[in-house]
Amino acid sequence: MLSLPLSLAPADELLPALLDLSISGIVCYTPVLDAAGQVLDFVFSYVNPAAQRLLGMPAQPTTTYLQQFPQARSSGAFAFHVAAFGSDEPRHYEELYQDEQYDTYCRVVGRRLGQHLLVSFSFSQEHNERAAEQALRQSQAREQAARAEAERQRAELTNIFEQAPVAIAIFEGPDHVIKLVNAAHLELWGKTAAEVLHKPLFEAIPEAKGAGYEELLAGVMETEKPFVAKELSANLKRHGQQELVYFDFVYLPWRTEQGTVSGVIVVATDITQQVKARQQAEALQADLVAATRHQVQERNTLFQVFAQTPAAICIQRGPDHRYEYANAAYLQFFPGRQILGNTVAEAIPETVDSGVLALLDHVYQTGETYYGEELPLLIAQPEGPPKLMYFTFTYQAFHENGEIVGISTFAYNVADQVLARQQHEVQQRRLHELFEQAPVAIAIFRGPQYVIELANPAVCAIWGRTPEQALGTPLFELLPEAAGQGFEQLLDGVMATGVPYVANELPSHIDRHGRRDLVYWNFVYQPLHDGGDQITAVTVVATEVTEQVLARQRVQDLNQELAASNDELSKTNAQLTRTNIDLDTFVYTASHDLKAPITNIESIMLALREHLPREVQQHELISHLLDLLDHTVARFQTTIAQLTDLSKLQLAHAAPAEPVLLAAVVEDVRLDLAPDLQAAATQLTVEVAPDLLISFAPQNLRSIVYNLLSNAVKYRDPNRPSRVQLRAESTPQSVLLTVQDNGLGLNELQQRQLFGLFQRLHTHVEGTGVGLYIVKRLVENGAAPSRCRAR
Repeated sequence: MLSLPLSLAPADELLPALLDLSISGIVCYTPVLDAAGQVLDFVFSYVNPAAQRLLGMPAQPTTTYLQQFPQARSSGAFAFHVAAFGSDEPRHYEELYQDEQYDTYCRVVGRRLGQHLLVSFSFSQEHNERAAEQALRQSQAREQAARAEAERQRAELTNIFEQAPVAIAIFEGPDHVIKLVNAAHLELWGKTAAEVLHKPLFEAIPEAKGAGYEELLAGVMETEKPFVAKELSANLKRHGQQELVYFDFVYLPWRTEQGTVSGVIVVATDITQQVKARQQAEALQADLVAATRHQVQERNTLFQVFAQTPAAICIQRGPDHRYEYANAAYLQFFPGRQILGNTVAEAIPETVDSGVLALLDHVYQTGETYYGEELPLLIAQPEGPPKLMYFTFTYQAFHENGEIVGISTFAYNVADQVLARQQHEVQQRRLHELFEQAPVAIAIFRGPQYVIELANPAVCAIWGRTPEQALGTPLFELLPEAAGQGFEQLLDGVMATGVPYVANELPSHIDRHGRRDLVYWNFVYQPLHDGGDQITAVTVVATEVTEQVLARQRVQDLNQELAASNDELSKTNAQLTRTNIDLDTFVYTASHDLKAPITNIESIMLALREHLPREVQQHELISHLLDLLDHTVARFQTTIAQLTDLSKLQLAHAAPAEPVLLAAVVEDVRLDLAPDLQAAATQLTVEVAPDLLISFAPQNLRSIVYNLLSNAVKYRDPNRPSRVQLRAESTPQSVLLTVQDNGLGLNELQQRQLFGLFQRLHTHVEGTGVGLYIVKRLVENGAAPSRCRAR
């Protein structure tokens, strides 16, 4: 077995070189299988330069074997490839290969290599040596040009990769061996390339072990899904000291050409300054270091990184800024547009008026990197209205041979953050307006000295101070009179315990408007936290209730006075009640006891008139005395009748109320008064609804109706026909009963006296002066007024 000299390059470098130098065409195929495992076609996985030249194909063909050689089925070439893939031994095949350039025999050797088919072939033909030499020289020229172009592309991609302002690294395998890391990532770690390259991540960066990164990386490789972290912290030892560093980063699955996940790509940004100072740091800038040795693999790796990074990346070449490259994230910003190959002004005309084109010109001309933050750009959409987007981005010139040849762009769409901040600012303004216009007093006291951090107009008005005097001043320096009244202890208690304090009608003295006022408060002391458990301030929400307290105190004083008055009045009422009872008893007794003597006197008078001789009775003096006795007896009888009626009125007060049909009561009284109505030729009109109910004592209601109608008939005017009208009107609160007649009438003085006791305003007819008084008492006992009006 041959062995290689130690001075030769390693095998992994020798094999690609041999493939490139081979004069035989070499192709590596990957079979396309159906569900049963049968070969349907082959895909070109690798085509060496000789095969590219012989077959006239590019390095990475986009066609399959049968698409490239459709005659292979009929010639048997495809069957040879299938048989070679199914065999463990090399297979040989020859055929006459004919096309527009060749008419020759093709010798082919094929052998299965793992899951691939490796094929070597050559053409056998006789040509003029000069023609062959010329073809060889042309081939060499083309190969040199291709190599020069590949070298230029590699240098360009390497240059861009090295100048990318983000930290990029690739971890390979389950141990996360650091395969690729750029200078920005090395700076972030505080390490050199020699310290970390080709080492497992947690061996190279031991301080990161146990912080959760192992699980995150394993999860990305297992699920094949990216992981995005915002402001994740880590303790890293860099620059000789331990630092707490914050990152925004993305873990992306790194796939082989076959699509399997073999590692993780990390794209990170050190945002330590932004997090600590809340300012956006300048976009990270670092040189990308090539870690792959094969030029094609290196270029693919770089493009794969760009394609999978969440940042929008593009390359614009030349002074007119013509797009040479744009990743998917960038193209998504401008759907439906032809970006590649066009200038910025052609592809995105919105940038001309927005000033973006001028910025690109400045960077291209000066070489100065430009950092843009939240630049608004209104972008037309294929459908619907334009879309307003905000970009935070970096424009950086890239060089070739010491000269600026283009600009690389790294951009993020931060519209969500900007719109969220704008909405937050609107909410803050509304909250401030609400705070300023709040009808209650609101303030915030910060720190152990209770410095007034915030005070709305309402609380300043209560304090009798202006906002300029209050803001930034310790509370008890602004209101020295408040010291010593217990407020310090209340505030200290809230700060120490975190328990709110609620006060109702707390009195205090405060100097305002040139005097010291006694003020009453309702307020709440609410603790404020610093985002953690630390209490740093107290919020007070208060209302002054001095007027309400003083008003209530006045009401309480009046209530006490009223209670004393009511007590005295109750005693007086009790005395009056007892007196009325005694008086009623006396009236009843007197009326009862006087009836018998008066009856006896009346009997004596009758006996005298029967037994005295006529001539004696006709004597002037005797006749006069007898008449006086008759008149006196009659007056006594009238007085006794009045006393009897009043005693009955007292008993009527206690009668219970019940629903009574008013129309039935009126009709019953009308029948009782029918003789009087007929004798007086009185026309009685009744307007009462037949279903009108009144809650009243039935006997008392009848007495009211009877007295009113009998008086109307009794005091009629003899000079005109007598007319009496009785009507009742129902209202939501009561029933209005009206009796109207065209009788003698009453003047104003008589109307005021009408319902008085023993008031007889017309003496030409009999009466006691008690009837209408009884009506008034019965009505008022039913909680209703009574009145008289005459015309």
